[in-house]
Amino acid sequence: MAVLIVEDEPNVVSVLKRGLTEYGFESSTATNGLTGLQMATEQPFDIIILDVMLPHMDGIQVCKRIREQNPNIPILMLTALNSTENVVMGLDSGADDYLVKPFKIAELAARLRTLLRRRSPDAASIKNIYTIADLEVNTDAKTAARNKTPLNLSATEYRLLEYFIKNQRKVLSRIQILENVWDIDFNMGTNVVDVYINYLRKKLDKAGNVKLIHTVFGMGYMMKEAD
Repeated sequence: MAVLIVEDEPNVVSVLKRGLTEYGFESSTATNGLTGLQMATEQPFDIIILDVMLPHMDGIQVCKRIREQNPNIPILMLTALNSTENVVMGLDSGADDYLVKPFKIAELAARLRTLLRRRSPDAASIKNIYTIADLEVNTDAKTAARNKTPLNLSATEYRLLEYFIKNQRKVLSRIQILENVWDIDFNMGTNVVDVYINYLRKKLDKAGNVKLIHTVFGMGYMMKEAD
């Protein structure tokens, strides 16, 4: 899990990074409120650890600003002040939990896991939806839409699209596509891949303005937003 640590005390940062690594978390750090806010809103994190007392912008304000843009990401606030007023202020700003310094890493890791479990129903409901540009593929419902308009695909076209979107921005050779979409050892001389990619391209291009499936000459095909 990717964790953003917004904390200005170097010793605390060092302990957090080392300790959380042992519990399976990957951590990035920001040492002031403004940098933390920028990282939290521009990069994908699973959870945020946010100190209250920070340079440039305090943690309360950072938390409020993050919540304006991302209402779902779990936020745990850290503080050296354990008064009820401070706890309430942190929670009212949008934090999901509050931990008072000093604390044990084991307790922090347990709190983080609890927050992530609370969010898991929401995450589970969207984890099987893949997007690129204006294309959305739901691998649970086996449906696809571009510009919110459903695409009428054959079963083979859908499997091909699902394989592409799960491997977007990767060059896929014809043999890879054959093995993963058809699951049969086709004669390598067959042009079935090219035929079905042509079918799929026409349907995708008709429904949107941006070309998504590109030919990489001599190597195969790639799904990406721009050529």
